Amino acid sequence: MTLPCTALALLATPAMAHDGMHAAGLLAGLLHPLSGADHLLAMLAVGLWAAAQNPTARRCLPGLFPLAMLMGALAAAGGVALAGMESLIGLSVIALGMLTVFSVRMPAWAGGLLLAAFALAHGQAHGLEMPADGSALAYFLGFSAVTALLHLAGMLAANRAGQFASRAAGLGIALAGTWMMLA
Repeated sequence: MTLPCTALALLATPAMAHDGMHAAGLLAGLLHPLSGADHLLAMLAVGLWAAAQNPTARRCLPGLFPLAMLMGALAAAGGVALAGMESLIGLSVIALGMLTVFSVRMPAWAGGLLLAAFALAHGQAHGLEMPADGSALAYFLGFSAVTALLHLAGMLAANRAGQFASRAAGLGIALAGTWMMLA
């Protein structure tokens, strides 16, 4: 799992993830989380990390992320900008990868606050790049659905592959995030 995650990261640079060139409406929303390694890896890492949490956090964290991400997107669509958005997105990839590597467990509220901060930044990127020629609601629904599916994919991978493979994937994600931040 580490090799595919790292390979995905090497195929994109941070600029490719936020190029503003997307289809319209629902299709744009469905494609956006898959269009850049930073989003893709962070969303998978949320699932990998959540799978190692206590049952309450395991249920709540993957659902909280899309909600907080929507808040960030709506704020961006309303003209509210988050300072350091790109840096926080890059940091989220590294941090989520490292949380997975070390199988860090924390109370659901603390994990929720951390994920909410990261989700707001990811949501800002989605909201700022919303195509003007499509439905905002369809766009928001599209990227939220794919985000939730990527969280689920990370959780399923963690449950099937086991702790060692999850930690190895987390390391690949953290290294890819570091590379993206330095590129």
